[in-house]
Amino acid sequence: MTDLPGRENDPNENPFAMFGDPEQIAAAMRQFADMLSAPPSSGPVNWDMAKNIARHVVAAEGDPSVMEGERRQIVDALNLADLWLNEATALPSGVSNPQAWSRSEWIEKTVPVWRQLCDPIAARMVETMSGTLGAAGLPAEAQAMAGPLMGMMKQMGGMMVGQQIGQAIGSLAREVIGSSDIGLPLSDSAALLPGGIAAFSEGLETPGEEIRLYLALREAAHHRLFQHVPWLRSHLLGAVEEYARGITVDVSALEEQLRGLDMNNPEQLQQALSGGNLLKPEETDRQKAALARLETMLALVEGWVGTVVDGAAAGKLPSSTALAETVRRRRATGGPAEQTFATLVGLELRPRRLREAAALWQALEADRGVDGRDAVWGHPDLMPTADDLGNPEGFVRGEPEFDLSGLEASLREEPPAEDDEDGKGGKGDGKGDAG
Repeated sequence: MTDLPGRENDPNENPFAMFGDPEQIAAAMRQFADMLSAPPSSGPVNWDMAKNIARHVVAAEGDPSVMEGERRQIVDALNLADLWLNEATALPSGVSNPQAWSRSEWIEKTVPVWRQLCDPIAARMVETMSGTLGAAGLPAEAQAMAGPLMGMMKQMGGMMVGQQIGQAIGSLAREVIGSSDIGLPLSDSAALLPGGIAAFSEGLETPGEEIRLYLALREAAHHRLFQHVPWLRSHLLGAVEEYARGITVDVSALEEQLRGLDMNNPEQLQQALSGGNLLKPEETDRQKAALARLETMLALVEGWVGTVVDGAAAGKLPSSTALAETVRRRRATGGPAEQTFATLVGLELRPRRLREAAALWQALEADRGVDGRDAVWGHPDLMPTADDLGNPEGFVRGEPEFDLSGLEASLREEPPAEDDEDGKGGKGDGKGDAG
């Protein structure tokens, strides 16, 4: 410090001024500390960091703990909803330990499934990014000796992906209502979030008790399906993994963005670490096919749940029809958080053909009854396809199988007479030459 005139704006007054804003430097250093704290065996994403970021996202807008009265209301609603479903589906109960969660608890309880969903995609992206980061920052003659640095680059890539995942999961936590309302089995426990129910109820002129019970019906119906259709979970998550196997990253675009990155600029570095457009995967034909299968199955799940809930609520919840339409619009359009997650991993976790799927399940129930409708879930080969969604009556009636008898007969025919050198027209003992 000095009192000499003319020294008020001297850059030497603050010996650290040349390094930039101290707060930005501190933020960047914290991010690097999180990155370096990840154990080598933690996989492609630092999930501890991702969870912390997600919690910060929900805490920024307030995330009160669940009060005992709220917990009791939700547990009672889930138990009553499960009882009503006994009359609407042949599948047994899937509610054994009903719970009420805060948004932070939703994050904690669902991270194991998010990890299963995101790690295959993140691994491919981190491998590509680490190679690109290393190549972008080193001359050719030094790359062969850059083993330790490449390891750090891989950690940096995992940190970038982890930050995006944390932001996306935190954003989703602000919008979700329960453990299954995005269509994937995120937990084995049926649970609802009081904060999510309150947000869903805003602007609706419907008694809160009816809204809570209707949403409990949907949660309980999802859990009957996920817990008593053994192949469904692996089928849904397998479609995501198939998508991951086909992922590619635009390396040239990534190199272009990294080429101008100043590692000594904390603000620019922080922007890079937040992901942005660095991590957008390219869509391939293989990915599109996997997405189509996933969207079809999500539509079938949501269509079945809607049909079963409508049946269970009929005559009991006066507002069930209006609430069903509200849920359909919400699921069909997706909120900002779902769009954020779609940007992250390229997956739009919403059914595009929800109404068609619901019409198919309704037609099956009208023709075969509740037991016949639910029997379709017995094996994946029995399930409707995307084409069946456009022709539900054809699926219900069962399209006639292609008659192979004519083809089989033609394959058994003897060779034509002109090819039979002994002039017997092929009516020999069956041991003649085949030509």
